[in-house]
Amino acid sequence: MKKVKSLVLAGLLAFAPALALNGPVFAQNETAAAPAAELATPVDADPRSSDPGAPADSADANVANAASAPVETVAAPPRMKPTEGIGMPRPGEITLQEQFTSTGHTARWLHDKMLLPLITIISVFVAILMVYVMIRYRRSANPVPSKTSHNTAIEVIWTVAPVLILLAVAVPSIGLLADQYKPAPKDALTVKVTGYQWYWGYEYPDNGIPEFVSNMLPEDKAKANGEPYLLAPDNRLILPVGRPIKLIITGADVIHSFAVPSLWVKMDAVPGRLNEKSFTIEKPGVYYGQCSELCGARHGFMPIAIEALPPAQFHQWVRSQGGTLKGAEAEKTAQAAPANTAQKI
Repeated sequence: MKKVKSLVLAGLLAFAPALALNGPVFAQNETAAAPAAELATPVDADPRSSDPGAPADSADANVANAASAPVETVAAPPRMKPTEGIGMPRPGEITLQEQFTSTGHTARWLHDKMLLPLITIISVFVAILMVYVMIRYRRSANPVPSKTSHNTAIEVIWTVAPVLILLAVAVPSIGLLADQYKPAPKDALTVKVTGYQWYWGYEYPDNGIPEFVSNMLPEDKAKANGEPYLLAPDNRLILPVGRPIKLIITGADVIHSFAVPSLWVKMDAVPGRLNEKSFTIEKPGVYYGQCSELCGARHGFMPIAIEALPPAQFHQWVRSQGGTLKGAEAEKTAQAAPANTAQKI
């Protein structure tokens, strides 16, 4: 009898797990799990439509996920149209383009208000002096040449005067050089620019936007968009207005040069080297440039177009590209954007 009881107990112990897994308790759990999976919020769903009776922790999690979930449902701002003569060369223009950065204003002032008048005055003075000397001391008027070897007063003047002129030019010039290579502030937006044969690549590491390439538009498409041919690319470099920009510039194959004249930006893109250029754009608009280093057969077909957007539109573009906003940017965007303005592209 004891042996029979032992065998029955052993059998129950052996088959108990299988019976328990197929029992009513586990069957109920599986049934309850299925609706939970079906009710899970999809990626593109609005987190604000979740169950109002959910715990506070769940609500906080939904709000936290809201910053990234609507990325795919935000439409990019419309492509900005360029303004004739702004950010591009003008017909018959012989001076520098109109500038839209602080260093550009300084450089243009130095060029237009100091160097041009100074060079003109010196050139005219030297030309008049040469003509006077040729006429006054020609052989027919001076059959007996002068024996004068030096004049102390004149030597002092022509030594001191150029020194003073050079000092007057050097002070603002050194200041401009220092401003051009001043390190970017901590809140600057970092963008990596890579030169290829023969196009540009742009990457936004701060916002998590991977590299995309920019190629020149064909003539018919450029004209259809109202953009200058040979300067208009398909994808522009999108940057915010009023925020410091830090470009990390390099080359993938040969030396290129990233140059946008109206922003006073020019930096070589050297393979194996990371060069840095910092600036702040003052006004929304489209600013054109080109590769300025001979880099091969299609060197003349590497246009650059920077589209400068107001901060709110730039944040919208970042989200439309699947990027993320951090810190103060995310807070301002969340406060400024209405609750249901997201549109699916």
